[in-house]
Amino acid sequence: MLRLSKLTDYATVLLAYMAKTNSHLHTAVELSEATAIHLPTVSKVLKVLSKAGLVYATRGSKGGYQLVQVAEQITVASIIGALEGPITITECSSETHDCKQASACEMKGNWGGVNRAIVNVLESITLADMMVSQQQYSSKEIQVSWQGLSR
Repeated sequence: MLRLSKLTDYATVLLAYMAKTNSHLHTAVELSEATAIHLPTVSKVLKVLSKAGLVYATRGSKGGYQLVQVAEQITVASIIGALEGPITITECSSETHDCKQASACEMKGNWGGVNRAIVNVLESITLADMMVSQQQYSSKEIQVSWQGLSR
């Protein structure tokens, strides 16, 4: 089963809140209270998002966090990548795989194509898309073509 961690889900919630109220710096306490995510978890996620370059941290008594880009420029793929690492559906889809059967595997190219299709879709969906109500979003068509995905 493909499943993202709760931290990735929380990151999306925090980023969406920050995007909606992007007029000021957001403290971890404010974000925790606004999203009902426990403060230690908010702090942990913000640290990861800051390290990944999705949010900018300002230190000090008047410090806080702000988005580096607007919601329309933040992709779901970048959020997942920040929290989960590289997006790979199988071990051989990874750039750094160490599979002894890779040279003789007939499925490697196909799994690579599936992986690229998934990444392409995740790169086409932005944080702004995720902030749209489900009814509006479900009508948005995402087209994936198997043609040209294998390299």
